[in-house]
Amino acid sequence: MSPLKITARDAATGPVLEISGDLDYDHADELRAFVAGLTLEPGRRLVLDLAGMEFCDSSGITALLAARNHALAARADIALAAVPANTLRILRYVGLDQVFPCHTDSESATAP
Repeated sequence: MSPLKITARDAATGPVLEISGDLDYDHADELRAFVAGLTLEPGRRLVLDLAGMEFCDSSGITALLAARNHALAARADIALAAVPANTLRILRYVGLDQVFPCHTDSESATAP
């Protein structure tokens, strides 16, 4: 198991969270707490860059949905970037690829 690491940076469109390690039952609350502490502005976009994510279980998917709910409550957008193939397959299987805009990398996700 790899510990979860969340690195925040700002882009022209809003905050980008680079997520690496395991987004699983043991670590999903860390992402929830981090996102809950973000102040999002209406019209901005929260990008979750998953390039470094090694594993994601149902708790991780739920944490992604909680991040989406936080963004929507602030009238902001959310996008996923560099979603690993196995996680993208799950998102497609359950229809969440229709809920989350998915981009190949954070650069395209932060394009105005």
